[in-house]
Amino acid sequence: MTTTTEPVAAELPSEALEFDAPFLIEKLLKDHVVESAAEAQALFREVKRFLVLTAADRTVAWAMYSLRVDQIWHQFILFTRQYIDYCLRNFDKYIQHAPSTAPVVEGMERLTPSTFHLFADTYEQLFGEPLPDLWYDGNNVTLGRRIVNARVGSFSLRDDDDMVELLNAKGEAVFAVDQVARAALEFITCTGTFFVRELPGELPDEQRIALVSTLVEYRVLDLAT
Repeated sequence: MTTTTEPVAAELPSEALEFDAPFLIEKLLKDHVVESAAEAQALFREVKRFLVLTAADRTVAWAMYSLRVDQIWHQFILFTRQYIDYCLRNFDKYIQHAPSTAPVVEGMERLTPSTFHLFADTYEQLFGEPLPDLWYDGNNVTLGRRIVNARVGSFSLRDDDDMVELLNAKGEAVFAVDQVARAALEFITCTGTFFVRELPGELPDEQRIALVSTLVEYRVLDLAT
């Protein structure tokens, strides 16, 4: 059965979307969370759009689909007074941030579960453009990007002819790649944080990026703050 969604808002709250936070941009640059002010502004724009979207349709338990956008949201919350004022002025309530990277909504168990497809469709409906590339974490991996393996030590490798498999703690294969990438994959399994350019072995740069991008998409690795 095909379902459709009704328009979620007649007008966008311009004050919420146009809110400027130079204090946040400065901190993101100072802490090397971003590589440029333009990147910081682009990510912060997506935080504001996410909050506007979740407020526009409160019948859905919206999930956060980008670790990078979520990181900027968390950094914004650290400016407690400014964040509370922003929420109250624009949404009439404080929007909490849960460890699951989704807003905390009272009565969430009665809401429609969020899906990425629903999120992308609603985003385009609200803002008149497709979900931008910033929401696809795997597309934002570069040689200079710092990567975090929060589950270091919980993965192992298994050789299978010309392939090497990445196994989770249960011994289940979650990923397989050509043996040429074995040195890089072994380095990843036992390293907590690293830059993509540091991966050992004979992989060319574009394959280093592709390997890490895939593991980010699989949620094996995270982009560092």
